[in-house]
Amino acid sequence: MPLYRYIITISGMILPAILVTFVACNAPPVPLDDIVIEKTFTPERCDRMVKSGDFVRYHYIGMFPDGKKFDSSYDRGTTYNVFVGRKQLIAGMDKALVGMCVNERWMIKIPPQLAYGKDGYGDIIPADSILHFDVLMLDIWNTEDKVQIKTYHKPESCVRTVQVSDYVRYHYNGTLLDGTLFDSSHTRMRTYDTYVGIGWLIAGMDQGLLGMCVGEKRIITMPPFLGYGEKGDGSDIPAQASLVFDVILLDLHNPKDEITVEVQSLPDPCPRKSQVGDFMRYHYNGSLLDGTFFDSSYSRNRTYDTYIGKGYVITGMDKGLLGVCVGEHRRIVIPPHLAYGEEGTGTKIPGSAVLVFDVHIIDFHNPSDIVEITGVKPENCTHNAKRGDFVKYHYNATLMDGTYIGSTCVTYDVVLGAGQVVIGMEQGLIGMCVGEKRRLVIPPHLAYGEQGVDGEVPGSAVLVFDVELVDLEDGLPEGYMFVWNGDVSPNLFSEMDKNKDAQVDTTEFSDYILQQVEEGKGRLAPGFEPQRIIQNMYDNQDRNKDGRITEDEFKLKADEAGSHDEL
Repeated sequence: MPLYRYIITISGMILPAILVTFVACNAPPVPLDDIVIEKTFTPERCDRMVKSGDFVRYHYIGMFPDGKKFDSSYDRGTTYNVFVGRKQLIAGMDKALVGMCVNERWMIKIPPQLAYGKDGYGDIIPADSILHFDVLMLDIWNTEDKVQIKTYHKPESCVRTVQVSDYVRYHYNGTLLDGTLFDSSHTRMRTYDTYVGIGWLIAGMDQGLLGMCVGEKRIITMPPFLGYGEKGDGSDIPAQASLVFDVILLDLHNPKDEITVEVQSLPDPCPRKSQVGDFMRYHYNGSLLDGTFFDSSYSRNRTYDTYIGKGYVITGMDKGLLGVCVGEHRRIVIPPHLAYGEEGTGTKIPGSAVLVFDVHIIDFHNPSDIVEITGVKPENCTHNAKRGDFVKYHYNATLMDGTYIGSTCVTYDVVLGAGQVVIGMEQGLIGMCVGEKRRLVIPPHLAYGEQGVDGEVPGSAVLVFDVELVDLEDGLPEGYMFVWNGDVSPNLFSEMDKNKDAQVDTTEFSDYILQQVEEGKGRLAPGFEPQRIIQNMYDNQDRNKDGRITEDEFKLKADEAGSHDEL
């Protein structure tokens, strides 16, 4: 009722309005010559006071001096909205509202000459009535207002700010100017995700988000003509309401973005860089752009193992892992259209989220890789290791990142070609001579494969062996477990048959072979347990498997059509 120059009262009648002035707080005696203001509540902060020409929203109760109510905005369930100083109010109210702050409460007493005068207002306000208004100021704005931005936290590092057409994810609390909460993304536990500057937001928010950094916190205040205007939102935001948004920016990207790579540590030298089709083992920490952690291979104490460039991982990671060195640390920032898109993962990664991976490359190889051998041969090297030879060597073993696996205190003794070590080690030892040192880099398909060795060698791990050959003994021709050093006795069977019973048992056979070795007449294959070799030879001679060898069964290797490990 005290708002427009012609005011519609609760009875629907129109009253003429008059102009007023501003006065002090202590009420003079009646009759009043001017308005009297009693400040019943003043907020601690007053960021803005009403000036002539401002638009205000306020609640009021209109009373006579005896306390009898004649009007109330509360009863109508809506604030009184009006310009101040444009003669849209009775003169006393027009003058009294100047200087009020949001959330301030005044008792305003207006003499009749600054209210409805001698005419009064019908049966509601008698002539020459003094009017009291209990006023609570809720909102102040001006048609010249712009979006106001107050940044109260800015991260130390701000590599990028919001620009027109960027896509952002942010949390906010939305309040009216008096602090009334009307909405919050925090209560929904979901960010507000939108493009900026292309009309998807109210104009004030479109302007207020520009220039923000990820992690920045700012308060964006906007007049209603940059918010929801004359109609409000139809529910929680009233008409002509100024809006205040307390915003924290969590994420920012542009649909045209590619991945960004920051190399944090690069080994020197870097003899090889990853390519499409390589199989890689790496550790990572995954976070959102605001630093929120979502996953880590370290927490599982296991590398992430995958082919790269073949679609086994998200597109951005496929790109970000190309061209890396073993031991390299890099940060890969991936926009959502190259990661998990608008849907996210449904759990830890929200939709439209930019992802940050801090990656440490442990090793990589290609399925076509062979054993990589480096080293220098001694000057005097006339005897090279070959299949079947018995070799003794020392080694130190590590993963590609230098992680220790094991080493020898005493020599490691094997027969080359007998399957006693991984294929890559056999290949690396062949051709060595005593005293030679080599470094062998063995891809997993020539080592322990996808399974690795539980507790010792991870699955799909490239192995590095520093090897020194200490001793070398010539092996026997392939397929032989025993050879004669000279001519073979023509009476071989009878010499074995000590008890002359026309058959040779295992004891007679074993004693005879060991005697030949001791006397230097024959030689067992080196690197194997002699009794096992001899038993194998005996079993090959025992054709009918009756536990005895007869002269008809007994044959030399040279007499055999097939290949057997025998005499």
